[in-house]
Amino acid sequence: MTGPSIDGMVFGMASGSTTLDASESDKRRQILDGAREVFLACGFDGASMGGIAKAAGVSKGTLYVYFDSKEALFEALTLEEKRTLAENLFRLDHDDPDVPAVLRRLGLTFVDEMCRPDHVAAVRMVIGASEKFPRFGRAFYEAGPVQGAERLRVYLDAQVAAGRLRPADTALAARHFLDLCAGGTLRRLLFAVGDPPTAAEKSYLVGEAVRVFFAAYGPET
Repeated sequence: MTGPSIDGMVFGMASGSTTLDASESDKRRQILDGAREVFLACGFDGASMGGIAKAAGVSKGTLYVYFDSKEALFEALTLEEKRTLAENLFRLDHDDPDVPAVLRRLGLTFVDEMCRPDHVAAVRMVIGASEKFPRFGRAFYEAGPVQGAERLRVYLDAQVAAGRLRPADTALAARHFLDLCAGGTLRRLLFAVGDPPTAAEKSYLVGEAVRVFFAAYGPET
């Protein structure tokens, strides 16, 4: 196998073969799934490449073909998961005139995702690893929170242009809305304080976030 390496993964095997490309992608997915299981159970420091290979159902040699170190594997997993979450979560209909409803749907989905036990565990894990490897925290932050806020900013710009929101610093407004929705919930869960919010509590939290957001950024009357 030859070719350039990105995040420790080697490309170039049987160039032009769609079947082999798909097989390579499936194997990489298999490894990332195994890595997620081990990292969440053991943390970054406690995880080993041997344990990851076992959980993924591949040989240690195969694992090193795709990722040349535990650090490269952790970073690739972090980037992929946060980028995918941002892309799936922030699919906003720019042409829907009911902005409060759009933001409410986004807010409820956002809070649901932030409160998932595996997401809370992943954030804890990245924070722990970032002291030793600051680039992990930066990559996690830029692939997730930054991308999500940027997608929301683009949506808010479209609503300002349509006259549905007042002119404002939409980058700041996007961060304001997401922080209002979170309402300190993720921070509380990171410290294992109390239980995740109920559906009724999430609905109230997001409803208040939308109300406060529109008090600040709603169309001028």
